[in-house]
Amino acid sequence: MGLTSNKVLALAAVVAVGLFAATVWLWPRLSRRGLRPVLGRVGLLLATQLALFASVGLAANNYFLFYGSWADLFGQEQQMGVVVDHSAGGKAGKSVKVVAELKPEGVPGGGRPAAAGQVQKVLVAGEKSGITSPAYVYLPPEYFQPAYADRTFPAAVVLTGYPGTAENLLKGLKYPRTAYEQVKSGKMRPMVLVMLRPTVAPPRDTECVDIPGGPQTETFFAEDLPTAVSGAYRVGTQPRNWGFIGNSTGGYCALKIALHHPERYAAGAGLSAYYKAAEDVTTGDLFKGDRRLRDRADLLWSLDHLPQGRSSFLVTTSKQGEGNLKGTRAFIAKVKAPARVSSITLDSGGHNFTTWNREIPPALVWLSGRLSAS
Repeated sequence: MGLTSNKVLALAAVVAVGLFAATVWLWPRLSRRGLRPVLGRVGLLLATQLALFASVGLAANNYFLFYGSWADLFGQEQQMGVVVDHSAGGKAGKSVKVVAELKPEGVPGGGRPAAAGQVQKVLVAGEKSGITSPAYVYLPPEYFQPAYADRTFPAAVVLTGYPGTAENLLKGLKYPRTAYEQVKSGKMRPMVLVMLRPTVAPPRDTECVDIPGGPQTETFFAEDLPTAVSGAYRVGTQPRNWGFIGNSTGGYCALKIALHHPERYAAGAGLSAYYKAAEDVTTGDLFKGDRRLRDRADLLWSLDHLPQGRSSFLVTTSKQGEGNLKGTRAFIAKVKAPARVSSITLDSGGHNFTTWNREIPPALVWLSGRLSAS
């Protein structure tokens, strides 16, 4: 039986209830003094607690879909995702301030930028949105090599989920290391990565929308960020030079910005994305009663009712373990020319780093194939 099976959850609950009943029934017999009664009491208590913990853990996993299978839980699902294409029905400028220069983790020759690249911690100031956000910029080794001194590079904005930190993109999801390895293997071209979290007005989850009277998050990502980075680094300024990728909330943002702003981004990749802006205690009132804004934040509605540009989309899901399978299939079906859509569908994989680390390498390769350096 699978990890997310209701039968497994029911069995765990039955075992927990049975152990509880056994404890109540046997406790008088085990109340005597002596080593064996004491060991019996300890054993029953431990077994009952473990059964209760397993039941609660399984229930939480079934609800939040952290892990999709036993292999996923124990880190044994390592097979990379496969992208399937579908036919469509420099120096820092004023807006980017470098705070620190870091060595990319897990990359050979980390002390030499021309060998390993460099990660710069920066502050990005949005001129139109008024938002200032920290970010990490990964510059590939080629950026520092004389042969590329006069060349521009494609760039991708990389977002975590909510309430993740940008450091997760460096350590847990290993974007710089993965990009370095994919370039070394000849699967993708060198690319600048701009890594940050979607929470640019913490602690509020703004869902990458322009909130009436509030943070203008969509403007920051769609206009301010590419403008600032292009002015600070050797990155192109055309839509074909820019992509967007993220997981969970970041995945929704990547698809949303690429869908609504094809004049800025040629491609958007949503890993385990959902397709409608969340509205809960973390977001507050995002739309102030404006139905038009709420509809626009629903990507499936947008695909049906708004013109589709020339952006390319990559969506990911799994047959077992993700809650977005139905929405992902609907998104694929609604994309029409001139837009294009591709997908990764794993057999199993939950909403977690293990799953995303299986999807990031092929997703970066896909993204590289949709962008150009000039």
